[in-house]
Amino acid sequence: MNDQYKSGFAALIGRPNVGKSTLMNCLIGQKIAITSSKPQTTRNRIQTVYTSKEGQIVFVDTPGIHKAKNRLGDYMVNVAQRSLKEVDVILWLVEPSNFIGAGERHIIEQLQKINLPVILVINKIDTVKKEELFGFIDTYRKEMDFAEIVPVSALKRDNTQELLKCIMQYLPYGPAFYDEDTVTDQPQRQIVAELIREKALRCLEEEIPHGIAVTIERMKWRGKIVDIDATIICERESHKGIIIGKQGSMLKKIGTSARRDIEELLESQVNLKLWVKVKKDWRDSDFLLKNFGYNQKDCE
Repeated sequence: MNDQYKSGFAALIGRPNVGKSTLMNCLIGQKIAITSSKPQTTRNRIQTVYTSKEGQIVFVDTPGIHKAKNRLGDYMVNVAQRSLKEVDVILWLVEPSNFIGAGERHIIEQLQKINLPVILVINKIDTVKKEELFGFIDTYRKEMDFAEIVPVSALKRDNTQELLKCIMQYLPYGPAFYDEDTVTDQPQRQIVAELIREKALRCLEEEIPHGIAVTIERMKWRGKIVDIDATIICERESHKGIIIGKQGSMLKKIGTSARRDIEELLESQVNLKLWVKVKKDWRDSDFLLKNFGYNQKDCE
């Protein structure tokens, strides 16, 4: 490795639903974080790795910074705030707007307490006219002294290479943290569970609020085939019926959709079986949160 090689950590922060996971998947060129139109999709801190000849960026995708409503919410906020103390550069993702709301002001307050370079990333520029961008940049520039302001479209991959170059500038010189083939530190089981949860959120749309989790009961290889048994956990009996659907139609739709992504991830044929269980108020139970992979040590 040459002495000009850089490596470091970049935290992706922003209010729920601004496109953090979509941007991270786009930058590393592979789907790791789940995306959905529902806010607060990312519940764990996900580390993904981008490696090039110039250096290595370890992205930490944090749950959205927001005001917590339950134990799961507390956990997500703690994880996000802790992540900010452990990185070299912060990417703050916002949507193009001239209005800075209470959620954004809350984030500005957090960022002003931290002595780190902050790159403001204005996402979703494909949804606005080019000439409007200058106004949005100006609005944010007045609020805080940013190291850089980079407009991008994660969805269309516009200006994302420029963003990678910007991030590299703020990383220290040093050897890589991971070998060049690594794209994430997430265990395979966890990614599989998250892919199933993503498909469930998408297929169910507005029918079920946020209260679902997915556990992998079994993951077994038989040559080129992987047998996966997974359980979708919901909070109410009425939700169970919606997830299963008429004659199992919704569960089948979720399973078919998830299987495609899992096969791509594991590069194997997948035999996926899904079940649905009700665990009342699991989002407020420390025991169940730990059971579903939201580990309290991530908050310490």
